[in-house]
Amino acid sequence: MSAVSSPLDLLHQYFGHPALRPPQVPIVEAAMTGADVLAVMPTGSGKSLCFQLPAVALPGLTLVVSPLISLMKDQVDELVKRGIGAAALHSGQTADERRDVLRRAHAGALRLLYVAPERFASDYFISALHGWPVARFVVDEAHCVSEWGHDFRPDYRRLADAAEACHRSDDGPGRPPVLAFTATATPEVRDDIVALLGMREPQVFVSGFDRPNIELRVRPVTGDKEKRALLPELVGRSRSLVYASTRKSAEDASETLVDAGIAAAAYHAGLSDTERTRVQDAFAAGTLQVVCATNAFGMGIDRPDLEVVVHKELPASVEAYYQEVGRVGRDGRQAVATLLWNYVDVKTREFLIDKRDEDGGRDGGETDPGEQDRRRTLEHLKLKRMVAYADGTGCLRMTILRYFGDPDAGADCQSCGNCLRRAALSDDQLLFVRKILSGVARSGERWGRRKIAAMLVGQTEELPDALVSLSTTGLLRDHDPRLIEKWIDALVGAGALLSSPDIYRTLRLTAVGRDVMSGRQTTIALLVPTVRVKSPGSRKAAKKATRVRATGATIARPGAGSQPDEGILTALREWRRDEARTRAVPAYVVLHDKTLDAIAAEIPRSLSDLGEINGIGPAKIAAYGEAILRVVGPVVPGSAKIRRS
Repeated sequence: MSAVSSPLDLLHQYFGHPALRPPQVPIVEAAMTGADVLAVMPTGSGKSLCFQLPAVALPGLTLVVSPLISLMKDQVDELVKRGIGAAALHSGQTADERRDVLRRAHAGALRLLYVAPERFASDYFISALHGWPVARFVVDEAHCVSEWGHDFRPDYRRLADAAEACHRSDDGPGRPPVLAFTATATPEVRDDIVALLGMREPQVFVSGFDRPNIELRVRPVTGDKEKRALLPELVGRSRSLVYASTRKSAEDASETLVDAGIAAAAYHAGLSDTERTRVQDAFAAGTLQVVCATNAFGMGIDRPDLEVVVHKELPASVEAYYQEVGRVGRDGRQAVATLLWNYVDVKTREFLIDKRDEDGGRDGGETDPGEQDRRRTLEHLKLKRMVAYADGTGCLRMTILRYFGDPDAGADCQSCGNCLRRAALSDDQLLFVRKILSGVARSGERWGRRKIAAMLVGQTEELPDALVSLSTTGLLRDHDPRLIEKWIDALVGAGALLSSPDIYRTLRLTAVGRDVMSGRQTTIALLVPTVRVKSPGSRKAAKKATRVRATGATIARPGAGSQPDEGILTALREWRRDEARTRAVPAYVVLHDKTLDAIAAEIPRSLSDLGEINGIGPAKIAAYGEAILRVVGPVVPGSAKIRRS
């Protein structure tokens, strides 16, 4: 490799490309001139080449910090095949292998050396580092430096000092230039990366996050049984990735697919190194159709022909989700990403956050309780953002792009799962929507959906005075407030209402919403909501079903019955009395009588079921959800006695 060869010649010679892609050109130019660079590029856009080409063109060693052995292995293997001196240092090597790598680096035989961030905790490695002429200090998957990033690694905090310890290959003053790359970073993460890596007047490049060839879908499911039934259908004959939140779930997905005659295997941190390598190599070679994995697998996988990615459970954050989605469709062909959405999976994620027991080797060495609490709070916030995406009614693609601050985020894509499921409203539905919009307008546009829904159905007991006597109060008194809340969400997704980004989620009308409300616009397409109704068998249930049909809502599976079960109701009242005494509050502050009646009638069997009951919001679920299910579960319907274990 000649240092005097032009980057374009080297690009063709070693990488086989006639030219760089347009987004790569300014990044490579900045890297070559010696600027600090932060590049945010979507997966599959060629970000690795943006530091590999300068590494080949510049004299000296390019040090690449990479978080996963699998990522290092894939890139080093590919570079070596191309005749480029590259190696990695990682814990999976023997002591002799690591010494050989250090020897080659010291002898100047390497252009790129990949290391894990943990390596900079070694005094021996730091002393060796002082003797190497370093051309560029590269931080790959740089979101790991930020606590707002989806895979925070405390060891990344050492990198600013590590870069300062390096000797520049051009003998210039100070440290070598720092190049940071990531596929997913919100504006707050980008600011963190610059500050925590000590970057000096960096040139920042943010490519568009859109992957238009990937169709995003969210598929609501009732539970694991439905997931197992859907997996073979979603995968089909396509080369696919299935992501799961736990090792057990990954194994379950693999067994389900194998039973359906599909070549699949699990991949997670609980497997031996030999088994993980076997699965990874088989998948890379194309002899294995599907890998069912935790987030221990995926970064650095460079198979361009992946067509399907399925998330069997809810990911921990939007960043993690979109990076994993980005593993498919890298050859530009159409691909599909499906998220199987069940609210119960949120509890699994919350458990994993609280126990800090994610697969993938998260650092478990923290001892400061205050730091742990702060980190846990942050991760719960990121999870809430992911739930908002999964449960939203807006365009999935635009929701993602706006989340990452993509300047190209514009009109709805008309091709994601939510956009494709939208339907034009019937006359009855349009009238129903106008009444909801009128309620928001009459309320002064300063209340959230729960209060608006309560006002529209005339449930005024807990409403502020400003909502009690409006002309729209009780306008929809024959309807379930949960149904109205779902319609409000659908109107937000359709762009007729805006919900404020703060905790109050205040509603206000958009120009579209005002035109629909006034009749100036007579058509609007949105996701027609679903709502649970009582089991048929009473005139009340039949009347309610008629109302649901009139608004066009889809009827989900029925509840347990229309009348409260007296045994369960008695048990709930006893529990509420004890809870109120413990908290030193009136009983109605815990739960209202109407809410107890509804619980005893519906007999919820999961937190998801419980969340469908009027009067049970996220705060009530967090405070009492598990306790309520324990009370409801052991009761024999029709009996006031509780079986106690």
